[in-house]
Amino acid sequence: MGRWTSIVGHALRARVARRAARLSDTRWWAEHTARVQRAQLRGLLRRAAGCEFGRAHGFARLASLSDEEMLAGYRAAVPVADWYAFREPIARMREGGQPDVLWPGPVRDFAQTSGTTAGDKFIPVSREMMRSNYRASLDIFAHAVRFGISLPGVMGGWCLFIGGSTSVETNEHGVRTGDLSGLVTGLIRWPLSEVYLPGREVALMSDWPAKIDAMARLCVDHDVRFISGMPSWAMVLFGRMLEIARERGRAASCIRDLWPNLRVFVHGGVKYAPFDPRVRRFWSGDEGVDIPHRVELYPASEAFVAIQDEPNRESVAQPSLRLCADHGNFFEFVPLEEIDSASPRAFACDEVEPGVRYVVVLTTCAGLWRYVLGDVVEFDSVPRASQARAGDAPNGPCRLRIVGRHRHFINAFGENIIVEHVENAVASAARETGVTVGEFTAAPVYPGEGRRPGLELAVEIAGEAPAAFAEAFDRALKSQNVDYTTKRTGDLGMAPPVVTPLPPGAFHRWLESRGKLGGQHKCPRCANSREIIESLLAIVALDRVSG
Repeated sequence: MGRWTSIVGHALRARVARRAARLSDTRWWAEHTARVQRAQLRGLLRRAAGCEFGRAHGFARLASLSDEEMLAGYRAAVPVADWYAFREPIARMREGGQPDVLWPGPVRDFAQTSGTTAGDKFIPVSREMMRSNYRASLDIFAHAVRFGISLPGVMGGWCLFIGGSTSVETNEHGVRTGDLSGLVTGLIRWPLSEVYLPGREVALMSDWPAKIDAMARLCVDHDVRFISGMPSWAMVLFGRMLEIARERGRAASCIRDLWPNLRVFVHGGVKYAPFDPRVRRFWSGDEGVDIPHRVELYPASEAFVAIQDEPNRESVAQPSLRLCADHGNFFEFVPLEEIDSASPRAFACDEVEPGVRYVVVLTTCAGLWRYVLGDVVEFDSVPRASQARAGDAPNGPCRLRIVGRHRHFINAFGENIIVEHVENAVASAARETGVTVGEFTAAPVYPGEGRRPGLELAVEIAGEAPAAFAEAFDRALKSQNVDYTTKRTGDLGMAPPVVTPLPPGAFHRWLESRGKLGGQHKCPRCANSREIIESLLAIVALDRVSG
């Protein structure tokens, strides 16, 4: 493959060179992101003015107004809404092939998603959204160039994409439905297709245990230099590859022995910090040695939201991600405490403030209008057309961090715990005690006979959880959350947290039992009920009885 790899690396570098230079001009993005985002909204209103939704909400008139009048009018005309508000028109588009409903013309592709607490949802993926996703994927490589990564060097080997099944179903109207991985497979074009793994046959597999095994057997003998996927599935793949290598008599103690030229790990979907020590051990056998370059993404089936735009630094546990401001989508942010109100306030990316948690609301080039994505974010830098005010966020490109989901929290006893608190506390306890953790989730413990109110953390640990782990977890939660600290003071309001160790792989077996194994499916890090944790513990108990 030598001739092709030379072409791929140099062609890709040439393709993204101008974009890399534009992304490096942070002052330009600080001053112009507000204008760029309003231009995205105006373009969307004009494009959809003639469709059913656009006519009903006066998009043609709105698009003719000044920027601020247009934005105010749009917010007055279109309410903030979740997927269920779009369910009926989406059904007409997908099941009946009806054109000009939410977006002009027919939408031929729909991404099927399913949460762990709700049924299947179908997300429209228009041609324009395909283009938006393609441009975002190129930005990954543009930022890589900015980080000093040699694309000819990286593309001198293979690129592995650990995605969902690429199998899609087509109905009688020619409408395709499937995992987003399958719908966007066409974005992997020549010359990148010449270095793409795992290839069509394995990519089509939907049985995830069999797919991981096939992927491991295929990749163990390839010179992989770039991988993309969720860290949880990457570790499953790494473990299986090492097993296969040893079965074949190869002396491999870590992934670096198999892939000495691996340079880039692109990941997203879950917070990386809790997985960091395990990934390092898989990679090098040493928690102090990381994969040379990592790039975090904020992708969603609805739209590509943000990409890490600065290299990793050991002192930063969670890097900021730069908003994809010019890829055909418009972003708003609703204060978390207002998301369930009848008329929540919404702010554009240049109107937000630091230290405030916001729920992401999307207007997309596939016909979702003021759609509640559900992720909760905080901002590290905010684009301002003028000099930042005293006490304001740093003036720069719009950079944010994901801190949770607005439906995933624990507040059974006034403790107000969110996903970020749990993730940070698990990572801190693992680091402090030297315990290697896997997947985890937390839930309230309700008072009962001989049982005080509190918190339970179910976490994958090889062996028993030492008492010090629960104590460190408790301290880390207190350090982040004054409400939890108050309820835990003197052990009067809430008892110390209970840590329930689970065998590695327990969460994947739970997901499999619910038909949600693989792809982008994941377990919520916390919930305000015991439904998830009880069903998880039941699966583990059944495994122990049958095993």
